[in-house]
Amino acid sequence: MAEIATLILEFIKCVAPPTRSCVDNHRKFKENAEDLRNKLRILEARKEDVETRLQDEVCSEKQAKKEVVVWLQDVEKINAEIQDVLKRVHGTSYFSRARLGKLAREKINVLDAILQRGSFPEGLVVNEPATALPFPVENLEGEVFVKERIWGYLIGNEVPMIGVCGIGGVGKTTIMKHIHNELLLMESRFDNVIWVTVSYPLNVVRLQHEIANGINESLPENEDEQKRASRLMRIMGKVKYVLILDDVWQRFSLKDVGIPSPTMENGSKLVITSRKVDVCKSIGCQIVKVSPLSEEESLNLFLDKVGSDILQVPELEGTWKAMVEECAGLPLAIVVIAGSMKGVTDVCEWRHALNELRERVRATAEGSEDEIFERLKFSYDRLQDSNIQNCFLSCSLYAEDYEIRSNNLVEQWIDEGFIEESGSRRAMLDKGQTILNRLENSCLLEKTRFVGTNKMHDLVRVMALRIRPQFMVKAGMRLTEMPDEHEWTENLEKVSLMENEISDIPLNMCPNCPILTTLMLQGNSKLIQIPDCFFANMQRLKCLNLSETSIESLPHSICNLENLTTLLLQCCRQLKHVPCLAKLKALKKLDMFKAGIDVVPEGIDMLVNLQYLDLRCPELAELPTQILGNLSHLQRLTVYSKSTTLKIKGEEVRGLKKLETFQAQLYDLQDLNNYVKSNHFKRLSNYQLVVGQVEGNFAPFINNFSKEISLGECEIGGEDSVVLPDEVEELWIHRCRKFRSLSDIYSLQKTTELRRCTVTECEEIGCVVDMVTSSSSFINNLELLWLRKLPNLSVVVNVEGVEATSPHIFSNLKFFGMSECSTMKRLFSLELLQGLQNLEWITVKNCQQMEEIIGWEGEEENHTADATTTTTFTLPKLRVLELRNLPELKRICPTRGVMVCDSLQLLEIKECPKLRKIPLVGNVRSSPPTALKRISIKPKELWESLEWDDPNAKNVLQPFVYFPTY
Repeated sequence: MAEIATLILEFIKCVAPPTRSCVDNHRKFKENAEDLRNKLRILEARKEDVETRLQDEVCSEKQAKKEVVVWLQDVEKINAEIQDVLKRVHGTSYFSRARLGKLAREKINVLDAILQRGSFPEGLVVNEPATALPFPVENLEGEVFVKERIWGYLIGNEVPMIGVCGIGGVGKTTIMKHIHNELLLMESRFDNVIWVTVSYPLNVVRLQHEIANGINESLPENEDEQKRASRLMRIMGKVKYVLILDDVWQRFSLKDVGIPSPTMENGSKLVITSRKVDVCKSIGCQIVKVSPLSEEESLNLFLDKVGSDILQVPELEGTWKAMVEECAGLPLAIVVIAGSMKGVTDVCEWRHALNELRERVRATAEGSEDEIFERLKFSYDRLQDSNIQNCFLSCSLYAEDYEIRSNNLVEQWIDEGFIEESGSRRAMLDKGQTILNRLENSCLLEKTRFVGTNKMHDLVRVMALRIRPQFMVKAGMRLTEMPDEHEWTENLEKVSLMENEISDIPLNMCPNCPILTTLMLQGNSKLIQIPDCFFANMQRLKCLNLSETSIESLPHSICNLENLTTLLLQCCRQLKHVPCLAKLKALKKLDMFKAGIDVVPEGIDMLVNLQYLDLRCPELAELPTQILGNLSHLQRLTVYSKSTTLKIKGEEVRGLKKLETFQAQLYDLQDLNNYVKSNHFKRLSNYQLVVGQVEGNFAPFINNFSKEISLGECEIGGEDSVVLPDEVEELWIHRCRKFRSLSDIYSLQKTTELRRCTVTECEEIGCVVDMVTSSSSFINNLELLWLRKLPNLSVVVNVEGVEATSPHIFSNLKFFGMSECSTMKRLFSLELLQGLQNLEWITVKNCQQMEEIIGWEGEEENHTADATTTTTFTLPKLRVLELRNLPELKRICPTRGVMVCDSLQLLEIKECPKLRKIPLVGNVRSSPPTALKRISIKPKELWESLEWDDPNAKNVLQPFVYFPTY
């Protein structure tokens, strides 16, 4: 009996906990389900906040951290899973409650974990990976032997570290840019090719971050250097890399930075370019010296840059050859001087230029740095126009090797007064772009890898600073304190302390700079306050840039700067107090984009010369109605806030006859209609007009808008509901009730320039275009169509009951995206596919019922074609196809179909468990598509389960397959 009792007790111990758990889950079924709903709401709100912050911070130079991207993907995935659980909750039987209650509790735990991961205290973005793009380079003239020697070391096994040395301007960086671009093409040899420009002084923290960024990783911001170095060492130890450190001036320890020593075993390589041989030797590099060009190489390079026109004038031959000789074989000097003589064919002008160059070079000590600077200054002098010269010199105010956004440069030239005022701001911007082209063609400015950015060669920058000793430039030098007051001399004209770590300005600091016109303090993110006396002796200050600082208030002394024309306060998120600005009568530009103010600064209505006003401030509550009436010179007005109370009536801006750029939230749909009917918008070169609430990713805190209308939570549809401008280029529609189709917007039928359309969270939309009620003419101009969270969308184009449809619907469409459209089963019909011949990108994700990407209008098995006949579908320009989280997807195209996509570069298939064939590549036999770069599959088991018409296709494509872990 005792043994039986013991067994019963043991049985009870085993059974009781699960039984209690089962009972508990059953009893708390409703509570768990409600808790799950609440947690999901919190998670969705957090996701929207993160997406909004991302839009706020991502730009051409920054991208989302990998952990952020993974988190957003996890949120999408868990969202879909929980929606499925919640659907099952409504129809569950009494006996299934325990099981579903347990599942709900498990999902709540998962949600808690994801929420905890979603705080991102160290930020959301990192700098754009440095290796993402090749450098713009010209043909390499000379130094072929040097390049081949470096290349041999890189692909060989004997030399892991290379030091490329030579005097300034001899071509070290140019050679390495060519090698860098060629390495990018050898994807299979190295995991990462990383380029970091180091310059002087060495900033170890920045170097660590840029190296990590080069392999698409991120490092904590506030970790000390040693811990960061250890972390970087572990990350770098996992990849086979080529690390190119350009323009190194100081010795450093690889271990202190966190760079694993390249060895024959790990296969990684390190290349350093430096003017100092001892720097390269101290690390253990194999030295490769770069010598000046030979006479023949110099002549060829000069001719390539100056153009062949001079060959048509035989009398010039002796002169231009003599000019090349004066360049002493230095590629930089040859390129810059040739650029300054481009287009000149007059013999007298050439002789005069040669004599001037000789005089400059003869006046300097042979072998000194002055020789190269005088050669470069020759090109500066040949600009002749003082305004263009000033534009060039202002580029030296930025940090060494700083990549300057071209539009910021042009804006700065306008602010400084180097571009004469004309009838419109558009004309001034065009003039600025013309000057920028002139500087680029003269080779005094370089283009960078990023579109729309420029930089100065470091020697050209030094030359510019020599020309203007009245500039104090200490930009990007990691300063933690302001320069001593004795450095602020009376003859200073411009001061740049941008991109430093200055946190404090002494309370009694009052620099005596009576002729100072420009002060650049932007990018000192730790700067909290400026003493009131700081500007007291800067009476001629015209341009003041305090952007991206943490200042909480502006000192009252700023009100006495009566010559101030430009005040830049972009991204001053802590700024709450601005004194009365009424005395700043000369002010033409006030930029408070993303400043922290919640009320409009007092006195703005008195700034009668204001031409540029940016009040896109997230916390701003309202704009007093009397302000705009006094600002008759406004050319650009941009106003926006997260507040629903900050609205402008269209009639308030009709009196602004010089307005060219306008962004604001209007009061309501009727106000938009009245404004459009007034035709005032026709004088605008770009605009973004918002009606209602446009949330999340669609909040218009962007700078590069064109002609856009954004409608949120409006009742649209029908002949009189909304009046759109004929030439509107972009249309956003968000949460609009009663909106069923684009075809229901009568005024949309008359548009001629519509290029981009985004429709989100509109519950009643059943089709995008209804051919029964409208023509397709307006849709044929579209280049981008994005559809998100449209629960009742069942078809993209409705042709039911139409006898004949145009085969060219969406004929200009390049990007198509669809997400969370839960009732869609087929994306494109075969008839619609005929018009998509320009389509480059397809993204479909989180569509729970999507079964087929391309299919017949009727069931495939009922199609009249022979079941053994193979049908070919062609998308000749498709580069990217992304299919994510489509649990019911069975086919990309009909069973007997093959898609020809010769331009395909990326195919991504994630969480599509029922897919069995990839017809895009199903006809591969001996070689892959020429453009193909990657096939991303998740989970790995999906790849193994795919069926192939050709047994060799899988082997051919295997090298391109990647199995992501997120």
